[in-house]
Amino acid sequence: MIRQVMKERSITFKEALNEAARSGLRGGSPGGSKRFTQKTYRMGGHREIRWDKALAVADAMEDEEISRKLAMRK
Repeated sequence: MIRQVMKERSITFKEALNEAARSGLRGGSPGGSKRFTQKTYRMGGHREIRWDKALAVADAMEDEEISRKLAMRK
């Protein structure tokens, strides 16, 4: 496709590629694809656990374990 445009317009590969990228960003094809929407699903699980803070909880647990191991060495 790019090479065909190169021949038709007598332009370099770089110019043809840039044109293709720009037309794609502008929405070059009329009636293109519809807007993407992500479906979400309930994960269920325990309501008392804040899943958005799970990484912080894991870090705290790891810190406690490291502290415990260091205390055992003394």
